[in-house]
Amino acid sequence: MENLFRLVDQDQDFFQPKWTLVNGPIIVGAGPSGLAAAACLKEQGVPFVVVERADCIASLWQKRTYDRLKLHLPKQFCQLPKLPFPEDYPEYPTKRQFIEYLESYAKHFDINPKFNECVQSARYDETSGFWRVKTLVSTGSNKTEFEYICRWLIVATGENAESVMPDIEGLSEFGGDVIHACDYKSGEKFKGQKVLVVGCGNSGMEVSLDLCNHNASPSMVVRSSVHVLPREIFGKSTFELAVSMMKWLPLWLVDKLMLILAWLVLGNTEKYGLKRPSTGPLELKNTKGKTPVLDIGALEKIRSGDINVVPGIKRFSRGQVELVNGEKLEIDSVVLATGYRSNVPSWLEEGEFFGKNGYPKAQFPQGWKGKAGLYAAGFTRRGLSGASSDAMRIAHDIGTVWKEENKQLKKRTIARHRRCISLSQF
Repeated sequence: MENLFRLVDQDQDFFQPKWTLVNGPIIVGAGPSGLAAAACLKEQGVPFVVVERADCIASLWQKRTYDRLKLHLPKQFCQLPKLPFPEDYPEYPTKRQFIEYLESYAKHFDINPKFNECVQSARYDETSGFWRVKTLVSTGSNKTEFEYICRWLIVATGENAESVMPDIEGLSEFGGDVIHACDYKSGEKFKGQKVLVVGCGNSGMEVSLDLCNHNASPSMVVRSSVHVLPREIFGKSTFELAVSMMKWLPLWLVDKLMLILAWLVLGNTEKYGLKRPSTGPLELKNTKGKTPVLDIGALEKIRSGDINVVPGIKRFSRGQVELVNGEKLEIDSVVLATGYRSNVPSWLEEGEFFGKNGYPKAQFPQGWKGKAGLYAAGFTRRGLSGASSDAMRIAHDIGTVWKEENKQLKKRTIARHRRCISLSQF
């Protein structure tokens, strides 16, 4: 407590804003990573506080995903620690099922985040040895500043905290609807329209497929190379097959085998404008974080011409787009499937553990722990399984210290009690 008093003394305005001392870690973010960390801490007996800027858990899933979304990987690779999916869930749960699972997960472990509380800044105070986390609490139209003082800070805001909005020449002059994929729900409102989908990742492919299924005419921009793999190979999950092979074979060989199998199932994708990178899909995922596309029907629509694959964009003008090859397309709307990024640099005042891109500088599996009680959950570029791994490591690390300190405190308490008994006998 001496350090805490020192912290109070050095800040004359300390008692003006509202504040509280947290007996345990602060977890920033109530998505899957934050919930997993909280559940693992609960099992260790460590108290915590979860702060979340939105008004619900897993806001990315609840508010910024399209209706047709399903998990791309089998459920056993997507469940969080200590609680599996219900047995009656399909192999690839729907968006609604995954949200229900997360809600039941929070209820099961009695995780109650503080919603509508956006972290403005977090910095480590070296003098006191505490983290100072300042938040802005929204209650209706009212906003109140609050500050948490804690020993441990767990960053669980994830890799997809902010949507990436590209700066493309002439886009402001286009005149039609322009939305990011995070605001796309269904192709129903685009029926009969010519829609340009900018981006060819999993979101770009699925949005294009969904537009086709709602009788729109999508053109998908493929600016760079992309790995397209079948979601299943001979009835077995492609991801599960890769994981199995990685137990026995080196990564480079698994990559080669995956590409051979993909060619057998999908054929040559390059003739449809989908050029493959020179780096294998698993190596590319591990080194650059670029996820291969798992095809669930878009490739068939590309073959039939229902999805038109086009090269990069040169500029927009009123009602049309000019491509880098000189071709001009008349279009009605634009969907930017241009991805997401971390927002950590905007609020975390720290430059040693996290890089400027908002990711830990250390590669997996070392990127979960920094110095001075700083942790990261869900920045592994390995999806939900990576987030679960982080959560278990973090909880074990904090839990070990917590239990040892409580053990020492208990010994001191017993010793004091015995001294009091001895003194009372005189």
